[in-house]
Amino acid sequence: MLALYRKYRPKTLAEVVGQDQVTRPLDGALKSGKVSHSYLFTGPRGCGKTSVARILAHEINGFKYELEDSYLDIIEIDAASNTGVDNIRDLREKAMVAPSEGRFKVYIIDEVHMLSKSAFNALLKTLEEPPAHVVFILATTDLEKVPITITSRSQVFTFRLAPPDVMLPHLKQICEKEHIKIEDSALNLIIEKGGGSFRDSLSLLDQISTLDNDKAQISEQDVANCLGLPLDSAISSLLSAYTSANSPEITKILKDLLNSGLKPESIASSALSRIVSSPTPELLPLLASLPTVSAPYPEAKLLLAFLDGLKTSGTNVESESKTPFSHIKENPQVFRDDLKGDEAAGANPSIAAQHGGHDRVLGAEPRNDGREDAGDASEGLRKAAETLTPALKQQLSKCKIIESDTQIDIYPPKKITKAILERPSNSEILKSNFNKDFVIHNPDELEKSPELRQISDIMGGAQEVNNDNGGIPF
Repeated sequence: MLALYRKYRPKTLAEVVGQDQVTRPLDGALKSGKVSHSYLFTGPRGCGKTSVARILAHEINGFKYELEDSYLDIIEIDAASNTGVDNIRDLREKAMVAPSEGRFKVYIIDEVHMLSKSAFNALLKTLEEPPAHVVFILATTDLEKVPITITSRSQVFTFRLAPPDVMLPHLKQICEKEHIKIEDSALNLIIEKGGGSFRDSLSLLDQISTLDNDKAQISEQDVANCLGLPLDSAISSLLSAYTSANSPEITKILKDLLNSGLKPESIASSALSRIVSSPTPELLPLLASLPTVSAPYPEAKLLLAFLDGLKTSGTNVESESKTPFSHIKENPQVFRDDLKGDEAAGANPSIAAQHGGHDRVLGAEPRNDGREDAGDASEGLRKAAETLTPALKQQLSKCKIIESDTQIDIYPPKKITKAILERPSNSEILKSNFNKDFVIHNPDELEKSPELRQISDIMGGAQEVNNDNGGIPF
């Protein structure tokens, strides 16, 4: 039994769906007899490049197209496995032989961008002076990797991903023919997951087609469970909680989604798709943080993406809901610290004792009680920080930085951050900019930061755990 994407592969240009910008000029060229010696099809995967190439190859020669047919004058080559110059030289030699059945010998070279530089040069020789009986149809998903010398000698056609209003009636028609009973909302979820690719969407439909054996219709929930996708309503609730800065609700929704077996990457991807399709200013910070949700610790990164974004999303966040994880998002030119005034010493008395009780915390607010102003005391440090390289700023922004009369103490959160800062080149930059002795401490020398304590409070007193074996860390 054929898979749906093969069974419903178009066999004529008229059957191709959603690619009128390609099929109309090709059909006109065939009717007028103006066949080019080289065509280049480019576009995302699964949008019909290879199918149209095969249709064109058959139509040029007047052959009837069947999925399993085989004509000696139509040669398909996978450039991904035939990348060398010897393969192209062999092609050139065989291309000189006249066609055996049709008017033209047609070469379909798929994933042509995979050819080596020498192979492209060998192919160029044939494209410059092609035999009159040879037609090349090149296909690629990455046009930028195809040399301009090749594209300039070819007619280039760009394929597009199909929009939902084109894909939905196409899938519904196939469902009717296959007697698949499915709700429109379920089809819309398949279309969203397929991303506009006909092949991917049909593969997903094929996967869930057996779910209607024991029920009236396949529902959106059935598709979500089968494909491991969050329901659209759950993503809507999550984004709504984010825009209203409701951190307990965010935490609850994320826990429910993860406990249902969904992958953090899938949740992040679905949220990104929703934001891109309907962007609002409040959701834009998530566009920067959600793409980082990946191994290791994807669950923690997902939680951080939503809670960290509350600070920069522009919403009215109550003080108990704020989660200030990032130290430079509001102003990348100034390094901030969340310990202010007396809290700087009170939050970490052991560190205060090391500096004689006169800690000056970078980014601390000015005092109003007439005592020494920690904010003013670190003004020189702020100005020095502004002259650092962006890469070094980024690393320092992750650290707690405390300035005393005698030295600067830097507390990195991770060993990798400490290692980067201790590189000779970075150490020299810090020394020349700060004009004061500085010490880069081990990550465990600073007590648990207020940010981590706040996550623990939000999660009901959860503690950090080792997540090397996967699972949900909260």
